[in-house]
Parts: sequence; structure tokens; C-alpha cells
Amino acid sequence: MATRTVIESNEPAMPAEQRYFLEAAKRKNEEGTKQFEQLHFSGNTRLRGLANDIWADHAALDALPMPIDDGGRVKFLIFGAGMGGIVMAIKLIKKGFSSDQILLVETAGGVGGTWYWNRYPGLHCDVEAYCYLPLLEETGYMPPQKYCSGVEIRKYLERTVEKFGLSNRILFRTQATGLEWDENLKVWKANLKMLRGPRGKDEKSISLNADFVTIASGLFPYPQVPKVPGLAEFEGPMLHTARWDYNMTGGTTDDAFPEMNKLKDKVVGIVGTGATAIQVVPQLAKYAKEVYVFQRTPSYVFTRGQRDTDPAQWREKIASKPGWQRERMENLALSLSGELKQGDSMVDDEWTKLEAYGAIIGSSRFGLITPDKAQEHIATMMALDSKHSERARARVSQIVKDEETAKSLTGWYPTWCKRPTFSDEYLEAFNKANVHLINTDGKGIDKVTPKGVVANGQEYPIDILILSTGYRSPGAGGDPGARTGIEIVGRNGRRLADKWEEQGPSTLHGVLSNGYPNLLMQTVTQSSATANYNHVIDVLSEHMASIVATAHDRSLNTREGVVIEPSAAAEEAWGMKIAQGAAFFSPIAVCTPGYLTLEGEALKTPAPDDHVGMMKKAKGAISYQGLVSFIREIEGWRRNGELEGVEVTVGV
Repeated sequence: MATRTVIESNEPAMPAEQRYFLEAAKRKNEEGTKQFEQLHFSGNTRLRGLANDIWADHAALDALPMPIDDGGRVKFLIFGAGMGGIVMAIKLIKKGFSSDQILLVETAGGVGGTWYWNRYPGLHCDVEAYCYLPLLEETGYMPPQKYCSGVEIRKYLERTVEKFGLSNRILFRTQATGLEWDENLKVWKANLKMLRGPRGKDEKSISLNADFVTIASGLFPYPQVPKVPGLAEFEGPMLHTARWDYNMTGGTTDDAFPEMNKLKDKVVGIVGTGATAIQVVPQLAKYAKEVYVFQRTPSYVFTRGQRDTDPAQWREKIASKPGWQRERMENLALSLSGELKQGDSMVDDEWTKLEAYGAIIGSSRFGLITPDKAQEHIATMMALDSKHSERARARVSQIVKDEETAKSLTGWYPTWCKRPTFSDEYLEAFNKANVHLINTDGKGIDKVTPKGVVANGQEYPIDILILSTGYRSPGAGGDPGARTGIEIVGRNGRRLADKWEEQGPSTLHGVLSNGYPNLLMQTVTQSSATANYNHVIDVLSEHMASIVATAHDRSLNTREGVVIEPSAAAEEAWGMKIAQGAAFFSPIAVCTPGYLTLEGEALKTPAPDDHVGMMKKAKGAISYQGLVSFIREIEGWRRNGELEGVEVTVGV
């Protein structure tokens, strides 16, 4: 049974779970994800401009030699030069392929993905650096702090690309638009749109042929804003946190905590209170004359516990033996799934205490949950979570001095519903006289005027508007290609989007799909997940690179014409296995609308007699036993080298 925590106030006593449902109901919007628009595709010039690449050195990029000619052919084409693409490329190199056989295509003007785009003040990764930064054993790098700044991560990724000889193997400012399998040549034909010339305004289309293609475009490629009246008509400076403009605020991208002296006499409004705003608001509070924080749903804010890395501890305890990073990453994953005994955590931070977080990433702790056991499972997870959500709520009242402000900053939902946040400054900022919380009680802002923001029927005049309104949900947009604007056409002219629409997600291990030979997908769908997304990237990249290497070994190590494809039977069996465990994730049903639930769209269930619809939805889940169990399963599958369920042929 879930615990019946009551609210400590003058209001009538109410069980926590009842309050959860009431708060979720306030935030339901029939528009779902349509209540937002993605900046890249906005019909408004000003809003679309908020997504521009303001970091690219276009003159320097224009001077770079082309790594491949129009119509050229490459062994491995990787879409994305963020962490996923970089790790995939290096895994291939470690399997014996050369960097010259690899080409990465990246829309940005530099490497790093989300760590290229995001440069807002105070930016730090919320996962321990020793687990999050990839390939630490291979690079020999010691992170300076337990939680790395965005500046440090970006520079580390740049050095890593250089170390592995990939610097001249990237097409920057290039968007893939189409991908089609040529059955005769046994290659993928990729259509690309390149931006060149002053300020990257000149478009040029090229096509390439690739033996293998990897989709590694990350979770959050498209920043979004709410569709509120008047947003584009605001007369003052405006930015999205995914494209922080230091020309407006002062400071530079090379400082984790920049001095934003241009805000000295400014009234700043920031819309949104998710994980980004938790880091931004305290920095704004240091410099701006006034800060108005517009909140739809409060975040849970746990302590951060930042500290410098001790070199002796690093050598003697953390990085003391071969395989240390893999062991530490798996230890963290087990903690997040609630599978470790208390005291066994190597990481030992606030993440590792959230034993109910397994509700959305899976766990081997509870066994297979069948649909008839879903309500019991929800109650179990709610009971496990209660002490952590209560602790987060208590922390607000302990820190925030104003009673009404503290009440508004108090979250009412299970901790798995919104990504938990970690800060020793955010709640404290609301004790400052220049910081004002405008709580919209789930409604969001009403509109924007030329001079300010209207919320709860009242206009708040501001000088600068900051949109901390997040990204399109990673679950939106169907198949991995459609999510990033790439139309993928496989064998017999069938679009991957059509296949997934008709059958639901269809893969083997989340990385291969029948009818789409040599297409490798880096996606959590039908694979696994954890809060440390780099761990997922590492696992999937190792799996894909191993499959490719084994296929070449089985083909007498030929380097031309190797084709790999899962059988329809193996794909169907894997999809059924994923579907059978989907009821494990039923606790999502009690969540307040947000990116996890596609703003509530994911909670809509097919009609009871729509068995096809129910199966398609269930196939879109992840492996219910958690990441470490998934790792052991695919490692066991690879161990004998037979690639069971995968057909390997040698073509031209």
C-alpha cells in the first residue's frame, strides 16, 4: 500500500496520492505536445532565429577542406557528432576500423551535441563526471570535480575527437534530409543539406553513399517554446536557454559561472522551472536588478554536494584498476534501479538514494509485472518513493523563508515523473529580495506583451525574456529518423516511419530493424535506459560496433559488401519480449504532464478491444529489468559470435 502522507498546513488533510492526481489534472491540456512549437520549424522569423547557431566560426569552417566529395562513398556514416556519434566512432576504431573509414555529419558548427549548444550560466552535468564522461580509461583524464561543468565537458569532447583522429572526419553545419537503401549497390544513399558561406546562409545539397549508417542524434535536438499569444512581439532582448546569448547578458562561454554585468540594471523574466532553470536562476539572481520566475510545475530539488576531485583518491580508489569505469557506471545504474543494498554505492550521491527511480528505467528487483498486477506495482513504487518525495518537500520549507513561496515551490508528484534536480543555490535564491516567484498553478503564462509577461491575469514588465522551456520530448516523432527530419527508405521502397506506424517499434535489441540493412540506431526504444544517458550510449555503441566487427570476421574479414540485417522472426520475438514487460512502467500513469509523458499524450491508452493498438504501444517500451540486466543479456547473445537472428551476407 502507498503511504498516506498528509499536507502540513491549514488546509484539510489530504493523502499525498490524492494530491498527486489533483495537481496532475490542473496541468492536463488537450493540445498535448501541440501546445509547444519547435524553434527550428517555427513560422515566425524571430522565434526561428532563436535556434540559430551563434557559436559557429563560419569563416574558419568555410576554410576547412571537404572530407569527402559530392557523390563519394564512405564505410561508416554517423549522423551526429555529439557524445553518441563520438563514442560510436571510437568504438569502431577500437574494433580495428580506421578513422578514414568514418564520416560524421553534424548540424552544429562544432562537436559536443547538447554540450555544444547549451552554454548557459551555471551549467553542470547532474550525473557524476567519473561515470558520465566517456572513455576516461582510454584518455587517462581526471575530471576536476565530481560534477563537471558544461565548459569542461565540451572541451573534453573536443580533445577526445582530436585524440582519436576524427577532427577532419566531420561535416559540420550539415543536415541529413533523406536516406535510401540501394539494393543493387548494397549501400545507403544519403541526401545532405550543407550550410556554407558568410554566417552559414548559403545552402548546398550533396549526396553520399555509405556502407553503414548510424543514427546518433541524441535525445533533445529541438528546443521548444509554448504557443502563447504575443511571444514573438516582445520588444526587448529574448533568448532560449539552449542558445544563451552573452552579448545580451555579459559574460563568456569559457566560464562556468560567467560575470553577467550587463544585467546590472535589468529586470529579467525567465519562463520555466525545469533542470535548466534550476542552474540559471541563481546566476541571474547574482547580477540582475530583479528576476521574475514564471512556474508551471515546481521541480524537486535535492542537494548537490559538489566537490573537487582528490588526486590521491582518484589514483588509489576510483581509477585504480582496469575496467574501473565500467564497474562504476554499472554500480550507479544498479543504484538507480534500486538493486543495490544500502552502503554498496560507489557514487553515493542523491541520485543513488532515489530507489523508486526504477519505475521509469526498469529494475530486476520486482520480477515480471503482468497487466493484472499493475495497480499493485504502482502502490509498491509509490510507497518506496514516499520518503524521498517527502524529503524533497521538507527541504523546501526548511530553506525558503516565505511560507507562500515555499508552498508554491513544493512539488506533488512521484520523483520519477520529472527529472530530479540538484542544487545548493536554487531554493536559496528565493530568499533574496530581487527574486520573485510567479506561480501559475499549472496553467503556464497567459501571454506576452511588447513590454512584459502576463500570468494569472497580471502583467509583469520586464527588460529581458529568457525561455527555459525545454525540448521536444524524445518520445515524439516516431522512428529515430523522423525525430530528426530524416526520411529513411529501406528495402522495397518502404519508409521506416510507415513500418513503425503499422507495426509499432520493430527492432532487434533496439539497434537493428528488418528491411533496413546496415542501419544502426542509437535509441532507448526496445533497448534500455538510465539517468546516465552516456552509459546507454556506451552500451549500444559497443553492441553495434561488435556486431559489425563480428560480421566482418565471419565474412573472411572482407572490408567490402558486408550486409547485416535481423530476421523478421528475431525482430518479432524481441518485440514480444519487450511488450511482455511493458506493464512494469505503469507507474508513469500517475505522473503530472511533462516531457516524459509527451505532455499527457503517452497516457492515452487504446480501446480495450484494440489489441493491435495495445500491442504497438507495449512494443514501444524498454527492457523492464534495467540496464545492467540488458547488458548481460546482449553480452551473452554476442559471446558465441553466432549473431543469432542476424543474417550476414557479402554482396558487391
